[in-house]
Amino acid sequence: MAALTLAAMSPLVGGERSLAEAEAIAQRVLERAIIIDTHADTPEMMVDQNYDLADPASPYMISIPKMRQGHLGGEFFAIWVSVDWPKDDIIARALREIDAVREQIERHHDALGLATSTEDIARLHREGKIAALMGLEGGHAIQDDLRVLDIYYRLGARYMTLTHTAPTNWADSSGKPARWNGLTQFGKDVVMRMNHLGMMVDISHVSDKTFWDALAVSRAPLIASHSSCRALCNAPRNMTDEMIRALAKNDGVIQINFYSAFLDQPYRDAQKKVEKAQDADVLAARRRAAKLGRRLTYVDENEIRRKYEPELPTPSFERIADHIDHAVKVGGVDHVGLGSDFDGVDSIPRGMEDASKLPSLVKELARRGYSEDDLIKILGGNLLRVMRQVEEVSRQMQTEK
Repeated sequence: MAALTLAAMSPLVGGERSLAEAEAIAQRVLERAIIIDTHADTPEMMVDQNYDLADPASPYMISIPKMRQGHLGGEFFAIWVSVDWPKDDIIARALREIDAVREQIERHHDALGLATSTEDIARLHREGKIAALMGLEGGHAIQDDLRVLDIYYRLGARYMTLTHTAPTNWADSSGKPARWNGLTQFGKDVVMRMNHLGMMVDISHVSDKTFWDALAVSRAPLIASHSSCRALCNAPRNMTDEMIRALAKNDGVIQINFYSAFLDQPYRDAQKKVEKAQDADVLAARRRAAKLGRRLTYVDENEIRRKYEPELPTPSFERIADHIDHAVKVGGVDHVGLGSDFDGVDSIPRGMEDASKLPSLVKELARRGYSEDDLIKILGGNLLRVMRQVEEVSRQMQTEK
């Protein structure tokens, strides 16, 4: 569906604003809001590339200078280990990424602060620092052990994506055929344990049935930390309108993903035509790396896939606003936020190349008619509300025993 058609479908009252009005509103919002992005894959670069977040010439989408320029107030760094990683090393790899994030916070304590609660985020914002948070991407990282989940929580993880691109031993993924018809009993125990700890249950990457099972089990609101709208782009990683409405009824939030192939159907269709060639190039590079005794990193793989980008119809960043419009129309303005997937995808829309570009999105949303208060909700207020509710459910559950 074309962007103009979507603009006409906007759920907002009052219609579009002039560019000058939008600029003024955006400036006021950027001064007031705590902008929170719930997904960036930068920790892998910290471990594999010895990446320093303060690098002024950073080639990556997330850096301290870029976050500052983009007015980013909080970033959830994804602790991600590939489902193909050697099983015996998965936990150790996740711990190395957690340690890398914490080391960056210590090294750059003038700009960053570790946040494990909503109070921390507010305090760090008052201090003029960026809140660094962590989310565990993929339930396979707990290795079917609730005590390991407890350890990740104590080390700072404040959400866990129940699956990644393949099923765990207790939950089905959107990336592969179902094994369990949703959540097993142990999977339901995982969700309840997360509620007890005060860890947000993240349903990005899960199968539709796993989503419905998690929704039925959880006593706290759910989040989709980096998912977009399936009605606009038919990707299984995106949420249907029915799911968005149910998530809103649960008081949860969908954090819109910035990946071109989750935003734009023409791009997704074109990408499918080169997918086999991309995969073949990646596989060949993996084999070459293996002969040299090394693993190909996700960064390496994305660089290979990006070689095909000039052949693809990369959308403009306004497409992100289209998905926000749709999610607001379906679920309400209290249930939408931002989950960029920065540093984790091989294509980002034009005009949103890194975190420094976030003000452009704020201006575009202001142009479309969003109020200042609603913008503040979308940019981070809704996620903070969910975090507070998750914290409160945890307190209640701990006093019940």
